Amino acid sequence: MTTTSRIEWTEQTWNPTIGCTKVSPGCKHCYAETLSRRLQAMGLDAYRHGFRLNLLPERLEEPRMRKKPTIYFVNSMSDLFHERIPDHFIDAVMAVIADTPRHRYQILTKRHMRLSAYFAERPVPSNVWLGVSVENRRHGVPRIDALRNIPAKIRFLSCEPLLEDLGDMDLSGIHWAIVGGESGPKARPMQPEWARAIRRQCEAQGVTFFFKQWGGWGADGKRRSKKANGRELDGRQWNGMPDAVAATAF
Repeated sequence: MTTTSRIEWTEQTWNPTIGCTKVSPGCKHCYAETLSRRLQAMGLDAYRHGFRLNLLPERLEEPRMRKKPTIYFVNSMSDLFHERIPDHFIDAVMAVIADTPRHRYQILTKRHMRLSAYFAERPVPSNVWLGVSVENRRHGVPRIDALRNIPAKIRFLSCEPLLEDLGDMDLSGIHWAIVGGESGPKARPMQPEWARAIRRQCEAQGVTFFFKQWGGWGADGKRRSKKANGRELDGRQWNGMPDAVAATAF
């Protein structure tokens, strides 16, 4: 089902699949896996197998039923481009997206090779925002090149959990960057300078910047709750959202 989201950069979540497997260090303390175990314990049928990949075709039509224009985060509890999700199911998701132009859909993946291969043979719906996770240099930064070459209206980076300084990045063709630290009991700390470096590069290269959270470690290096650490970077919030009208596709 679609659900009102607490994620600061979206409005609703839509999960036509749930479950995933780990592919890189950003997955180590996956919030979706933790939440899936909790929902399994609560007896929700969709989560009866915990975080095992599960296709839910009965959820495909849900966005059609919502008349209010909405920003949807697609598969907050999974990865739409997981290798075990067949192309025909992704096609069905894209058909719903294309048929509901009143909504905007944010799709985030760590599987950039599958993302590229899929859209090499298919058009990208104009109301889709495509993003890749960029948690570190080794696994995350190479995903940017794959994303840059896909003709989506909005292309974005989720640098969360940010695990190290990402160095100098080529952000050409990228419209939006989200930065955040890791939350949860085993959160790894994010250094303030890592976030500032991304912000500076966004400003220099014309990319909209969004600072989501410090997570479990504050800017002062102290362990607190995510709420207590807040969302301010250098004394203010950074809530930039991309301008879908101004963004230029290929």
